[in-house]
Amino acid sequence: MIVINKSGFLKYKNFKFKCALGKKGIRKKKKEGDDITPEGSYKLLSLFYRNDRIKNFKTILKKKKIKKNMAWCDDIKSHSYNKLIKLPSILSHEKLYRKDHIYDLIVPLDYNTKKIIKGKGSAIFLHITKKNFNPTKGCIALKKKDLIFLLKRIRNRKIIIN
Repeated sequence: MIVINKSGFLKYKNFKFKCALGKKGIRKKKKEGDDITPEGSYKLLSLFYRNDRIKNFKTILKKKKIKKNMAWCDDIKSHSYNKLIKLPSILSHEKLYRKDHIYDLIVPLDYNTKKIIKGKGSAIFLHITKKNFNPTKGCIALKKKDLIFLLKRIRNRKIIIN
C-alpha cells in the first residue's frame, strides 16, 4: 500500500520519497480546477508511458504506450469527461504526449471514475515532477527514478492520500 501525506512525502514499505502535490494541498476535492489533491483511498489504474523515452520494465500495472493522439477529457459538458479520448477533439482536454517530460510516465488514479460526477475533478495522475517539485494542479508527482523504482516494486494497487 502506498501512503501520501500532507507534508509532501510518499511512503511505500520502508521507502520514503519527496513528492509534489496540488497547489492547495490535500483536502476534500470539490470541483474541476480547484488545485487540490483529493484525500481518500484509491487504486492505481494502469501505466501510460512514452516508449521513445522510457525503457520497458515490469510492473503489476497494465501498460499502454502514449500516442500523439491521446488526451484526457476535462470538459464538464461531455459524456467523455474524465476519460481517455483521441485527438483531434473539440472537447476541452489535456494532451498526454508532451514536449516536456512530466507525462513520460502517467498512472491515473480511480478518483471520480466509477460513477463520474461532472465537475468534481478529472485526471488525478501519479506522474513525473518538474525538477524543483513545483505544485501540481492536483496530481502527485515524483522524480522519474523514484516513480520507476516504485512502479517496479508495488504488489498492491491501493494508494491512500491523507
